[in-house]
Amino acid sequence: MAISDVKEYAHLSAEDVEKIGEELEEIRTSVMESLGDADRRYVQNTIRLQRGLVAGARAVLLFSGYRPAWVVGTGMLAAGKIIENMELGHNVMHGQWDWMNDPVIHSSTWEWDIVGTSEHWKATHNYHHHKYTNIIGMDDDVGYGVVRVTRDQPWHPAFALNIVWNTMLAFAFQWGVGVQHLEIAPGTINASGRPEQKRRIGQFLRKARKQVGKDYVWWPMLSGSDWKTTLAADATANVIRNLWSNAVIFCGHFPDGADKFTLEDLEEETQAQWYLRQMLGSANFTGSQLTHFMSGNLSFQIEHHLFPTIPSNRYSEISVQVQDICRRWDLPYTTGPLYRQYWQSWRTIAKLSLPDRFLKGTPDDAPETRSERMFRGEPRTYDDHAGPRSGLVTALRHHNPAIMKRLTRAA
Repeated sequence: MAISDVKEYAHLSAEDVEKIGEELEEIRTSVMESLGDADRRYVQNTIRLQRGLVAGARAVLLFSGYRPAWVVGTGMLAAGKIIENMELGHNVMHGQWDWMNDPVIHSSTWEWDIVGTSEHWKATHNYHHHKYTNIIGMDDDVGYGVVRVTRDQPWHPAFALNIVWNTMLAFAFQWGVGVQHLEIAPGTINASGRPEQKRRIGQFLRKARKQVGKDYVWWPMLSGSDWKTTLAADATANVIRNLWSNAVIFCGHFPDGADKFTLEDLEEETQAQWYLRQMLGSANFTGSQLTHFMSGNLSFQIEHHLFPTIPSNRYSEISVQVQDICRRWDLPYTTGPLYRQYWQSWRTIAKLSLPDRFLKGTPDDAPETRSERMFRGEPRTYDDHAGPRSGLVTALRHHNPAIMKRLTRAA
């Protein structure tokens, strides 16, 4: 079962949770008050870089019939699309740059370079996903309606093709994001009603038609006799962007240690309890500065879920403070190399293609689904803990030493 009592699972009292919340709120306030010219230059330079890459790619792809031009143009276009999708579109539409009051870089005006509309994405992502992060039955990002990622999703014969569905979702990720708000996938939450659903479908079709026309009709036509190779370049760049986006998102939500939750505590959830749920329900991955940039700094998914409206270029510095909080309160800070986090996500997806009776472990302590029930009958504190206090990390170590091999604890 997923976690229904977050405080008990984290081995914290209500007072402890509120103190953690106060510390995190201080971080948020401090960073927001310090935003200034350096941050402004960062996003403006990122926009220049992204637009330069795309413009250069389009110029090179006018000669896409030549193999070197095709390779260079496709690579530049893929990089431009990734930056626009991850570091610009995703973060701008979170309102991270609204403090600048620049109509070009504002959450209310930005329309990104994928088939889905920004309006739909902001509803499913900014509201449903970030408010109800990893809550079964509320957050459609838990499996996107087609992939089983937790034992709390009842097994159905269709999930026997879990790997197939996720492969298709990865290659066509922009389409998966685009249709998510339409509530047409079998496992998504359909609550809008038919008239509203019809309106959303119309909006999606208009945006998708425009996007498909741009990538697969108008730009290839400009290449004249090389239109086929330009079309192939556009398709390849979109697939590269889709695969990368899918990997980044899955690494942040489905590796071991990224926990799932129930609705039981949600009604009376305080801001501090929300902070705690974000910390326990998210995962980071390590890498170079280039990796962080190309992921839209969602390699710091924990920090992003704690502070979704703080500009992404600040997540690296914030992570040091968040790790210190985790160390002092003996909480896991789930991170690891990108390849390991992504492998764990795929391993879970492969495991959950099987009915529960074929799976080892119990629904309370399996790495893909843990709950407070795993600690029933065990003490809340231990005498041999490392650090200033005994909490969840120590409890996990006592409960199952192997778990610690999958958790990287803040130093």
